[in-house]
Amino acid sequence: MALASSHFDLGVLFITPEVYPLIKTGGLGDVSAALPAALRELNVDARLLIPGYPQVLRELEYKHTVAEFTALAQFPSSTLLSATLPSGASGDIPVFVIDCPALYQREGSPYVDAAGHNWPDNALRFGLLSKIGAVLASDASPLAWRPHIAHCNDWQSGLTPAYLHFHRGDRAASLMTIHNLAFQGVFPSDTVTQLGLPAACLDENGAEYYGGMSFLKAGLYYSDHIATVSPTYAREIQMAPLGFGMQGLLAERRKHISGIVNGIDTTEWDPATDPDLAGNYTAGNLAAKAANKQALQQVLELAVDPDIPLFGAVSRLTYQKGYDLLLQVAPQLSEMPAQLAVLGTGDAALAQELATLAQNNPGKIAVRIGFDEKLSHLIEAGADSFLMPSRFEPCGLNQMYSQRYGTPPLVHATGGLIDTVVDCTPATLADGTASGFLFHDMTPENFLSAIRRVTLAYHDKTAWRRLMKNGMANDFSWRSSATAYRNVYLSLRRPDPR
Repeated sequence: MALASSHFDLGVLFITPEVYPLIKTGGLGDVSAALPAALRELNVDARLLIPGYPQVLRELEYKHTVAEFTALAQFPSSTLLSATLPSGASGDIPVFVIDCPALYQREGSPYVDAAGHNWPDNALRFGLLSKIGAVLASDASPLAWRPHIAHCNDWQSGLTPAYLHFHRGDRAASLMTIHNLAFQGVFPSDTVTQLGLPAACLDENGAEYYGGMSFLKAGLYYSDHIATVSPTYAREIQMAPLGFGMQGLLAERRKHISGIVNGIDTTEWDPATDPDLAGNYTAGNLAAKAANKQALQQVLELAVDPDIPLFGAVSRLTYQKGYDLLLQVAPQLSEMPAQLAVLGTGDAALAQELATLAQNNPGKIAVRIGFDEKLSHLIEAGADSFLMPSRFEPCGLNQMYSQRYGTPPLVHATGGLIDTVVDCTPATLADGTASGFLFHDMTPENFLSAIRRVTLAYHDKTAWRRLMKNGMANDFSWRSSATAYRNVYLSLRRPDPR
C-alpha cells in the first residue's frame, strides 16, 4: 500500500545519481535539488535516493541508519542512511543514501575514473541504485514511508521500472525522465541476470539493445510514463538522429510521453542579489550591468571597451555543444569589433584549440579551461550575449540564466532552446516577446550570420534595452515545471487498496 506522510497528499521517491550541492557533474545535479524542493511546496512529499559517494557522506550531517540490505541479487551488502540536504541547499529535502563502500567508496567522478574511463563496475553501481529504488517503492520496503511514484532520472536509475514491473506485489507507479538520450547505460547481455532480473527482460520488448542490454531502454519500456525536459525534445527523440536508436520505441509510446521544460533556481541565479557580481541590478535599474562587463573584461584580460559586444559561453566543451562550429567561425569573429569569453571543460582537443585561439587573439578572445562557479555567474552578467550553438539540447539552463541576467542568448533552434528563446524580429520586438536569437541548420555560415545579426541589434540601444527587459521578465522558476510534474504524478497514482 503506497503511503505518503500525513503532511502531504502525494509521495514521490526521486531517484538520481547526483544532486547539488553534494555531487554535481551537470544540469541533472541542479534539477535533483530544485525540482524536489519545488514539489514539496506543492504538497508533494518528494524524497531523494542517491548513492553514497565519499563527497555525499562527507557533506551530509546527522545521518542515521534506517535499513540494511544483505541479499540483493549479486550486489554487495549495503546500508540505507537517512539525512537532509545541508543548510543552503534548495529547501529542506529528506535524502536516503545508499552506503556501499565496495561500489561507491572512490574519489572522483561518479561515472568515470581519473583517466576518463567508465568505472568497470558501473552496471553494479547503478544497478544497486535502481534495485533499492524499486524496493523502497514497493511493499517489500523496510520503511514505513512509501511513495506513490518512483521518479527515475536518466540511465543510472533506468532499471527501477524493470524491477517494479517484475515485482509480485503492490508497487508505486514509475516515471522515467530523459535528461539526455545520448547516454544509455549499455552493458553486455548477461548483465541482466547478474543484476537479478529475469532472463525474459532481455528481449526486444524489454532491456535488449543491439545484442546487449540498456538501462535506459529498460526504463523507457517498463515505466508507466516518460518525461523529457522540453516539448520539442520530446518530439525530436521520436525520430532519427536524436532518437539514438530508440526512436521506434519512443514513437510507439508517444501517448505516454510528456515534455516539461526544466526550471532554474531563481534564488541562486538572481542579478539583484547575486554575490558573485561586481554590481547587482534589476530590469528597472540596469546601470550596474555595465560594471559587470568591465569587471569581466578586466578579470579575463580583455580590452576594456563598453561599446563593442562581448559574447560569453559557459559549457561542457563537446561536439554536442557545437564548439567545433564556434572554432570554425572564430577567424571571422576575431576580425569583428567584438569580444569572446569562454569558460568550460571537456574534450581535450577542443580545449587546446580554444586555448590556442585565445593566445593568438589577446585582448579579444579569452578562454578559461575548468569549472569556476563564480566566473560563470560573472560571464552571465558581464556578457552582452550568450552563445549556445548546441547540435541538440534536451533543455538547457544557461539560455534561461542569460535571459534572467539581461544577456540575450544566441542559440541553435533545437530542443529546449527553441522552447525557451523567442527570436528577435521586428514583430517579436513589437509584441514584447523577443528574448534572444535563433539560427537554423548547423552550418558555420548560419551561425556567423546570426552573430552578425546580434552585433547589429546591439548597436540599436533602444531595441537592445527592450530585448534585455523582455528576457528578464520571463518566469523560469521551478513552480510551473513542478506543477506539470505533479499533474503527471496524479494521473499515474494508483488507488490505495482498501
